[in-house]
Amino acid sequence: MTDMLLDYGLFLAQTLTVIVGVAALIGVVATLARRESSTEHLEVRSMNRTFDELKRRVRHETLPAKRFKAEEKARKKAEKARAKRHPKRERKCIFVLNFRGDIKASAVASLRQEVTAVLSTARKGDEVLLRLENAGGLVHEHGLAASQLLRLRERSIPLIVAVDKVAASGGYMMACVADRVLAAPFAILGSIGVLLQLPNFRRLLDSGGVDFEQVKGGEYKRTLTLFGQNTEAERSAAQAQVDDTHALFKEFVSEYRPDLPMDRVATGEHWYGRRALTLGLCDEITTSDDYLLAASESADLYELRYVIKKGLGGRLVGSIGSIIDQLLLRLGDGRPASTA
Repeated sequence: MTDMLLDYGLFLAQTLTVIVGVAALIGVVATLARRESSTEHLEVRSMNRTFDELKRRVRHETLPAKRFKAEEKARKKAEKARAKRHPKRERKCIFVLNFRGDIKASAVASLRQEVTAVLSTARKGDEVLLRLENAGGLVHEHGLAASQLLRLRERSIPLIVAVDKVAASGGYMMACVADRVLAAPFAILGSIGVLLQLPNFRRLLDSGGVDFEQVKGGEYKRTLTLFGQNTEAERSAAQAQVDDTHALFKEFVSEYRPDLPMDRVATGEHWYGRRALTLGLCDEITTSDDYLLAASESADLYELRYVIKKGLGGRLVGSIGSIIDQLLLRLGDGRPASTA
């Protein structure tokens, strides 16, 4: 027993040392972050020019020089004629946004600015295509991301979401608000479910003779705990919270995709593109590349990217914060998270 207590004491000392070291590092990095200023700006790129340049480069390498020069001359002449017939901004515009998700939907910081830029610029007939890659995460974070997309829908700006890889759980919460959802043949969609999980170390503490005390103001201020005794009443309360969140999730999806067989698709399962199409989780099987290449023939495509550049200190703080968030999510911090 003495050896066990000594081992446990050593473990606590090592843990405390790590915590103090991490806290000191965070303090130093935070000081650096305060001294450095971050820069933010909106980048706008013509995707039409990108497609044209790709085509031009290939033809330059594959055609005889004389023929290539003749085609280039004809192309430039045709462009001038088209510019006269269709002055800039008379053609339909497609604003292309990108969202690559993480557990905390961190990209929403840029998304909200990109949406604001579109709302201040878009005209009747324009549309937005969002290339979405998101496997889910915390419910409230992804709920905010979905709300940013709803700003477009509320202003009657057509929104198309293209899923080339994955839009699951919180990712599908975002995708479902679109007027149309495109999916690659093996893109993952669905996972309309909620998960709360955490380990419990009570028996380990008991074996070392360590007591855990918790004082709450409000019976269900915290339900399940990492270190204390979990009661059946607390487990039931936690389950009720998860069930309520799941019900809200289903109601949200049903509002924007009312024809979905909710009893079938809200089981927490996910499906690949072609299977998802038969269930109504998406509307068309294609990639964002094919959609945009075809659209470039009749529309002007502009990719918008709001860039937030942080100094070294800010990047380090963000990295440390992400590691801590990952650990908390794996251990379970009492908050339900929608997961893929």
